[in-house]
Amino acid sequence: MMKPRNKNIYRALLLISFLGINAALLFGIGAVWVYMNSGADKASILHIASEAKDSYLPKTEWKNLENPGRPMESQTLQDIEKDYIRSWYVRSIAFDQLDPYGLEDYYTDSLYSKLSEVIQLNKAQGTSVSLSTLNHHLSLEFYSLDGKLVVFTDTGMEWFREIRKGEQKLVSGRLTSSYRVMMLLEDGFWRVRHMEEIPNPSNDGASESSTGPASMRHVNGLNYYPAQSPWDTFGDDFDSGTLAGDFEKISAMGLNTLRIFIPYEDFGAASVKPEKLQKLLRLMDLADETGLKVLVTLFDFYGNYDLMDWTRTHRHAETLVGALKDHPALLGWDIKNEPDLDFDSRGRAEVLDWLEEMIRQVKKWDKVHPVTIGWSSPTAAGHLYEHLDFVSYHYYEDPEIFEASHKELLREIGNKQVVISEFGSSSYSGVWNFFSGSEESQAAYYQKMVTALKGRDLPFLSWTLYDYKQVPSKVVGRLPWRKAPQRHFGLIDKEGKEKPAFRVIASASHK
Repeated sequence: MMKPRNKNIYRALLLISFLGINAALLFGIGAVWVYMNSGADKASILHIASEAKDSYLPKTEWKNLENPGRPMESQTLQDIEKDYIRSWYVRSIAFDQLDPYGLEDYYTDSLYSKLSEVIQLNKAQGTSVSLSTLNHHLSLEFYSLDGKLVVFTDTGMEWFREIRKGEQKLVSGRLTSSYRVMMLLEDGFWRVRHMEEIPNPSNDGASESSTGPASMRHVNGLNYYPAQSPWDTFGDDFDSGTLAGDFEKISAMGLNTLRIFIPYEDFGAASVKPEKLQKLLRLMDLADETGLKVLVTLFDFYGNYDLMDWTRTHRHAETLVGALKDHPALLGWDIKNEPDLDFDSRGRAEVLDWLEEMIRQVKKWDKVHPVTIGWSSPTAAGHLYEHLDFVSYHYYEDPEIFEASHKELLREIGNKQVVISEFGSSSYSGVWNFFSGSEESQAAYYQKMVTALKGRDLPFLSWTLYDYKQVPSKVVGRLPWRKAPQRHFGLIDKEGKEKPAFRVIASASHK
């Protein structure tokens, strides 16, 4: 391995290698990197650039552009920023995949050789590193008269890193670093020539928790989809008149809150579709006109959680939070519906890491409204409770064991406020449940649950207003014995008739 020019770095590399956590730990943490032009293939540069444009979107801002030499041109600034951000992107891919492909596009010979050596060492030891930068705060320090050299700082850069040995995760966590960066214009592309770690600025922007959890105490409401477009509130059948009529009906029941769902891909993923956002704002306006508050559930039908996808989800959430945070109907944010159901398929640690960072991001953009996660059960609801403004979970089990389940959760979370954000029972009676269901048994279930919830002064949101003629397969799968009961959870049947459970909820809400 090539000996670093800086003796302190050399000693650090030796120490880290001795500990069995090799030089990859230095990757992104700091050091001084010096290297020369590589003459990379422009086709590969364009390939990486295209991937980065769609996949890697950390929040980037220039805080200072004053320059004693040549004034900085707008287009040049954009080019510098793009190539700098993409250098982080290809670096992450290379160390995750243990393949230096693409590094030569953004790094010249000297550093490319060093990084390649570290990758080969990691590969031999079965160690890989995944990372994603979350934001970059850039300040210009120097721009040369010939327009071919630039120096800037990237201060307080927040990033997340995972180090794995084979399939085992050794360490993961969120870090903050600051760098001074020199880039050269070569072959029409900007490449980093020199990068050194500098002290982080003082953290004067202390994280502020939301101030709204106490407002959850009087929540009585339901989860809402229109009768004719379940799980597709903002689709082609979106109709303001339908929403207004439903909201009047909900308000007349004595309820005051809706929980709605924003499907991630349908809304445009990282680039939120303006037409979808306008429909969402229209729903919020109609809710406000009816005196209803709205708990907005983000990331419906999202299931990736991969570190390289984080910045795309951040840009999605930032757009929605920015558009709604000052709306008078907004009650709070539910980061995701039942994410614990993804633990087995996506990895418990990966899901929880994504959730924790998304909580932090949403609270950064909206310091007023409370944040929660809609866990699938009281058993799962203890996860991340210390980061949430209130805990929420769903309950579809026997009302007789609700009290014991809830007490068990309280032993874990203490006096953190709790909302039951889904509960309900299907009135389906047919071959798939041996004709055992009925509207009367549904009403009896609601009566027992409402009594238990009122006894503990627990806010609640029932599932749901309407029975549905169809349930999308993506919700419960294609099996008919799962689909059939799901169509009959409503308080109003498919003909528009109020079921006995409707009167139970209305009566409880008026007390």
